[in-house]
Amino acid sequence: MFTHVMLGSNDIARSKKFYDAVFAALGAPAGTQDPRGRLIYAHNGGRLLITPPIDGKPATHANGGTIGFATTGKEMVEAWHKAGVENGGATCEDPPGVRQGPAGAIYLAYLRDPDGNKLAAVHRGG
Repeated sequence: MFTHVMLGSNDIARSKKFYDAVFAALGAPAGTQDPRGRLIYAHNGGRLLITPPIDGKPATHANGGTIGFATTGKEMVEAWHKAGVENGGATCEDPPGVRQGPAGAIYLAYLRDPDGNKLAAVHRGG
């Protein structure tokens, strides 16, 4: 259904440091920057773009919005969370761990990126 997700940033260099680190923890390559100054991350068929807002106004985060990233295991969730905190992100909600939901138990961690966007790393199953 989706071709990509795009988030705004007020500091592209700061965002590159953060996103390069959290995506390295997921086994993804570092982002590249296009001529418009946007960062582009591509992995497992998905794309995430980080951009200065084209209207020239400050970037703001979506209240109630979360972007979730699939992982291959609990260790990857932990590595993703650690990389994010060490590179300008902030833990939000509960610490990484098991959450029980309607679809069963999942292991996840939440972070806010340096611009306040809410992210999650998710491992479903064993």
